[in-house]
Amino acid sequence: MAGTPRWLAPLLTRKMLICVFTGFSSGLPLFLLLQMLPIWLKEGGLDTATIGKFALAQMPFAWKFLWAPLLDRYALPLGRRRGWMASSQIALFLVIGVMGAFDPVAHLRLIFALSVVIAFLSATQDIALDAYRREILNDDAELGLGTAVHVNAYRIAGLVPGSLSLILAEMLPWGTVFWVTAFFMLPGLAMALLVREPPAIGAPRTLGAAVVEPFREFIGRKGWKAAALLLLFLLLYKLGDSLATALASVFYLEMGFSKQDIGLVAKHAMLWPALLGGMIGGLWMVRLGINRALWVFGVVQLVTILGFAWFAWVGPFDPDAITAANLWLLAAVIAAEYLGVGLGTAAFIAFIARNTHPAYTAAQFALFTCMTAVPRTVVNAFAGVWVEYLGWTRFFLICTLIAVPGMLLLFWVAPWNGEKEGA
Repeated sequence: MAGTPRWLAPLLTRKMLICVFTGFSSGLPLFLLLQMLPIWLKEGGLDTATIGKFALAQMPFAWKFLWAPLLDRYALPLGRRRGWMASSQIALFLVIGVMGAFDPVAHLRLIFALSVVIAFLSATQDIALDAYRREILNDDAELGLGTAVHVNAYRIAGLVPGSLSLILAEMLPWGTVFWVTAFFMLPGLAMALLVREPPAIGAPRTLGAAVVEPFREFIGRKGWKAAALLLLFLLLYKLGDSLATALASVFYLEMGFSKQDIGLVAKHAMLWPALLGGMIGGLWMVRLGINRALWVFGVVQLVTILGFAWFAWVGPFDPDAITAANLWLLAAVIAAEYLGVGLGTAAFIAFIARNTHPAYTAAQFALFTCMTAVPRTVVNAFAGVWVEYLGWTRFFLICTLIAVPGMLLLFWVAPWNGEKEGA
């Protein structure tokens, strides 16, 4: 495109536009579970410990590798990738809309069950979206930049349940808010209907092959020791910041801020630095390489957790006397944390994609990403209990310490001068 800066040209392609839609569709249901659902439950009268246990509803994200081979083996009417994307998006639209019709206290078990269904459908959608994105992005540079675009769109999706929906909840009943949120699944559905199906390279011919071969290929390529270290790294690298943000919305409320404060200030302070971090991360990875990016960005995401600990030590604030200075302080602390999150996530997802084999994209991508979901579902389920026992300040200090083992594993899985290792 004439007049386009050289550094910007790679972003202005059809593939990058597709990555915008894959990221937005992927992020919306997860952010609903992470941000909107806790506020709704808190307003409904549930205590923090009970709300924290709702993280267990996200268990399908940790187990999606179990049914991922089905998506490698079987094609729905629209195709092996497009069919699964479209069907899961239609189902998510319906279930999200229906959920708001129930009362958090009177229908607690039903709401938990619907949360599990949303997580299952979202995880299934992610399997198809991740595989599709990996199959259309060719070289490492395109993979790194496309991953950054996907992650940024994923973060933008958080504006809907984490900001727009909370603002609407001040004026509309929650049932209406849930339907408004559900309608934001439709752009992803339109994308799935309009794009072309990628060619099936080495697709498994039997269900048995779809189940066994991804693991056999991965172990054969890596060896048992390297494979085990890589899986352990996937478990631990994002554990600290994942745990630190597990109950972020509840934390802001307990610091004295209103839903409107959270919607207008906190969520934007979270989003834009994360987007900036994601884009800087994607462009910087082209120069640094994925391995070195994991080191540099990992240090940033570890250190910025301490900002939450300091903020908890300073607060809480009087809800009836929140000042502009309080709001700016909230914004600064969150911005620093999510700049680190944006940087770390861009490198981390690119690293995961690089370690998949084209013939088994869905199964291997699902296996690797589910390793990152385990701490978010199992460990985060106890976040509320730990907060009530330790208090917010000590909780965030522990989150910082928990981030250290993942960084140490970089010596083996992504050495600073070993960019081709793990490729």
